[in-house]
Amino acid sequence: MEYIEAPNHTDRGNPFVELPKQNDDRTTHIVHRSDHAYLVLNRFPYNAGHLLAIPYREVADLADLEAEERLDLMDLLVVGTDLLRKALNPDGFNVGLNLGSQAGAGIPGHLHFHIVPRWGGDTNFMPVIGNTRVLPESLDAMWERIMNVADHGPDTSEGKHA
Repeated sequence: MEYIEAPNHTDRGNPFVELPKQNDDRTTHIVHRSDHAYLVLNRFPYNAGHLLAIPYREVADLADLEAEERLDLMDLLVVGTDLLRKALNPDGFNVGLNLGSQAGAGIPGHLHFHIVPRWGGDTNFMPVIGNTRVLPESLDAMWERIMNVADHGPDTSEGKHA
């Protein structure tokens, strides 16, 4: 409901840069931090548990990442799928990124990977007929669920996790 009722702001800066600076992982829904990137619940999810793997540094293309940043992002894909397996037991995942606005990137200047858990039968008539999605849990509840299965537990005061 927060997404549906939220005002449409098109000029909010880059939230991917601002989120980790807040140092409040519960409020920002960051579930894991590494040296060069972080995992966060998508505020506009395609499915419950939809995570984003985002480099701290704002870059638009994979070629703009340093080797350590690319490796860190790939490691985060493993961490993210592992967390979602433990928390939600999905049947599979869609993992990918959209490069450029014409490819569907909502923030084309800052690349990010999507990790979307999938279950058999998780697509229904709502996206087709109603042009909307049905998500059974709030982001706060999903954050708690993921943090409860993480090796580091729900304490986020340290900044870096796992």
